[in-house]
Amino acid sequence: MYISLHKWTNIPFNIFNMSRSKKQNSDNRRSFLRKIGGITLGSAAAMAGGVSLANAAGIKSGDKVKLLSSDGSLIEVDRDDISMASPVPAPENRNREGIPGKKFVMVIDLAKCRNAKKCMKACQQEHQLHPSQHHINVLEMQDTEKTKPYFMPKPCQHCDNPPCTFVCPVDATFKRSDGIVLIDNERCIGCRFCIAACPYSARSFNWKEPKDAKKYAGQEYDIEKNVPQKKGTVTKCVFSADRLRENKLPYCVSACPNGVYYFGDYNEDAVTNGTTKETVRLSELLAENGGYQLMPELGTKPSVFYLPPKNRLFKFDEAKNESNI
Repeated sequence: MYISLHKWTNIPFNIFNMSRSKKQNSDNRRSFLRKIGGITLGSAAAMAGGVSLANAAGIKSGDKVKLLSSDGSLIEVDRDDISMASPVPAPENRNREGIPGKKFVMVIDLAKCRNAKKCMKACQQEHQLHPSQHHINVLEMQDTEKTKPYFMPKPCQHCDNPPCTFVCPVDATFKRSDGIVLIDNERCIGCRFCIAACPYSARSFNWKEPKDAKKYAGQEYDIEKNVPQKKGTVTKCVFSADRLRENKLPYCVSACPNGVYYFGDYNEDAVTNGTTKETVRLSELLAENGGYQLMPELGTKPSVFYLPPKNRLFKFDEAKNESNI
């Protein structure tokens, strides 16, 4: 068999190249394994701290999540950049604790409401609200086509099991020991989660500067009155918590000329009518008049009770325009 010199002379050269190539590949593999080992060890420690393997290696998933920023704008971030923040501790404040031993309740007699809306006006005046804003609203209701319509005042229900407080990420809305649900607009970031969680549509958002903003400028914030109001925060009925410390009835209760509202203490089983100033037993008032709560099936346990619109003292059409008087 004939083999050319050219082929023989190339054999040692090719063997040398193959050997060098194998050594380079081996070095590359060792380098790669060292890098992987470093990433693996680092990722193990990272995952122990709640960081993903991809994030430990500096690799982004590309999965974007939309979030609401503190200034109300919608932003988009990589899911791997999200981490849980530590809860912001609530400040110490006497007004957040409530009045010891009390459990405040309201009773609304629908048979007596004449749509005077004096309750609404008094509330708006005291809580720095524009005419379009309501902590309490008087609704025109009709249960069925065969029943006559009636008027129903609807404030915040001050639930014993308030869903609004569970979703607030900064503890801006909370329930006190006396049952009153308040908002601290110095902590409120305007996320509006509480508005979405409230089944009674009892909250509203300050989209613009509050009424008489210049008049209230520099005034110390009163968490029990929720004044001064602040643009970009949530507002709601506060059961006139500032009045209760002075042993006075809420503004809406006192302003009603038709005896619609009762207010008092569940623990004492006593409520007082805002118009007549008569004090009666809460349990008897509810039992004898078929008192009820709004949507009790939700398990929210409202502190507002309603008496049905029976034996009304007026005709609906006559009362419909009373607010214009």
